[in-house]
Amino acid sequence: MRYIFSSESVTEGHPDKVCDFIADSILDAYVTQDPASRVACEVLCKSDRVILAGEVTSAGTVDHKAIVRKAVRDIGYIDPTAPFCADTLRITELLTAQAREIAQGVDATQNVHKEQGAGDQGIMFGYATTETPELMPLPILLAHRLAQGLAEDRKSRRVPWLRPDGKTQVSVRYDGNEPTEVHTILVAAHHTSGIEQAAIHEYVATQLAPRVLGSWWHEGITFLVNPTGSFTEGGPSVDCGVTGRKIIVDTYGGAGRHGGGAFSGKDPSKVDRSGAYFCRFVARQVIKEGLATRAEVQVAYAIGRARPLSVKVDTFGTGDEAKAAPFVKTFDFRPAAMIERLDLLRPIYRSTTNYGHFGKPGLSWEG
Repeated sequence: MRYIFSSESVTEGHPDKVCDFIADSILDAYVTQDPASRVACEVLCKSDRVILAGEVTSAGTVDHKAIVRKAVRDIGYIDPTAPFCADTLRITELLTAQAREIAQGVDATQNVHKEQGAGDQGIMFGYATTETPELMPLPILLAHRLAQGLAEDRKSRRVPWLRPDGKTQVSVRYDGNEPTEVHTILVAAHHTSGIEQAAIHEYVATQLAPRVLGSWWHEGITFLVNPTGSFTEGGPSVDCGVTGRKIIVDTYGGAGRHGGGAFSGKDPSKVDRSGAYFCRFVARQVIKEGLATRAEVQVAYAIGRARPLSVKVDTFGTGDEAKAAPFVKTFDFRPAAMIERLDLLRPIYRSTTNYGHFGKPGLSWEG
């Protein structure tokens, strides 16, 4: 069967990713001081406002406003003439302590089972495929590379008219499970006024794409660049951002299933995050053991309970599911065990926010 599959990515200046980065920056600041911090931070940004909301219980003391301004400055929103500028933001804090009933289910000292329970009920998925060396689906991998390339060219001043916001989308032609060629590339590049659209198209089609696509570059690719004709108004100055709205960008670009839980701003006691990371780790092991060429692992939890309600693997007919199933069940999916195995009580979360939580080197679940 032949078909075309598409996935999208966004740059770190996209309003939703601004919120994710602020949330993960706050999480890292707490974990640096107290690895046992319980953090569930949500962020909304619009015009000159940033609103922090959620629950934090920690022995650490964090200057939230300073963290917000640094995160926004690191992204690149520093123009004092724009509403959304790091130095002039108005910041509202609506953070309280973690609910007692959640704490007594999560903390081993309070849990009736005397071990760390899941911070919530829910289902998580992890996915891996041999179609790329990173064991990631090709469309999302290339979309991330394009978005990251936009950010690199902006920050290095190689392309001085680029601004922080941006989106990419890559459509790949498949023959069965095998990608055969890149079919279409869509790029929305935030830019200063005065730059001709023809120049932006030329940059994307003749500089950015050939550089980041590598061996997947070919002359017949269809390019759509800033389809509305202009993209000078971007970022939270004109568009509202909220944490947790880019869950498909964060994972597998739609190629694998998603349980619905977002990652950013959540400490690893929240199985939305640690469970999804561990499922990815286990799916990778299925591939590395040669048990399949595509694998998806699902886990389900009940709040306050350590042992999962179910663990399942799907190899999509690409391997030996009879062997894969017992192999997957040799892994310990209890929250404390996942946190220990992946070494998650570290300030690593700012490095996960942008360009996907999977497929990047240096992350313990990518081992």
